[in-house]
Amino acid sequence: MDYFKHESAYVDEGAKVGRGTRIWHFCHVMAGAEIGENCTLGQNVFVAKGVRIGNGVKIQNNVSVYEGVVLEDDVFVGPSAVFTNVRNPRSPFPRNRPEDYLPTLVRRGATIGANATIVCGVTLGEWCFVAAGTVVTKDVPPYALVAGVPARRIGWVCECGERLAFEGKEATCGTCGRRYLQVAPERVEKVS
Repeated sequence: MDYFKHESAYVDEGAKVGRGTRIWHFCHVMAGAEIGENCTLGQNVFVAKGVRIGNGVKIQNNVSVYEGVVLEDDVFVGPSAVFTNVRNPRSPFPRNRPEDYLPTLVRRGATIGANATIVCGVTLGEWCFVAAGTVVTKDVPPYALVAGVPARRIGWVCECGERLAFEGKEATCGTCGRRYLQVAPERVEKVS
């Protein structure tokens, strides 16, 4: 075993866990889940079958990652964040068909704040930042800073996580020096 698993955690046979990953107290990783290298799963994290988690992902305490969710490399998921996987669940009408489960894609470097809710069927763009307590019901563009219920864009962020201040259509991060260009009202690209 090339990863660390706390004695109270369960990793079912058939789950794939990458080298250097750390799985802490009371976690459960189901068979069929794939977790990359150098990830951290905090206390009480559940990872369902069919979930794919990239390299360098950090999932804080009390998060359930349900079937249909894909977390690309370097994603951060804050404590008690919530992923859904069925748009209209009903207890007396179980949703058992594959088409009942809507996929959620969290692109590379995205951050999801504490207690945020990600409603299924959305894509969170690369390096976006979802503020704590936000409810995401539609796609989030790359580098967007979103907050509120429902989520709305309130700004843009650098790959390093600092908020960007645009002068016209250009911004330079005051912390790391990366430069960005606003190519459309809802689209920002890194230029260097």
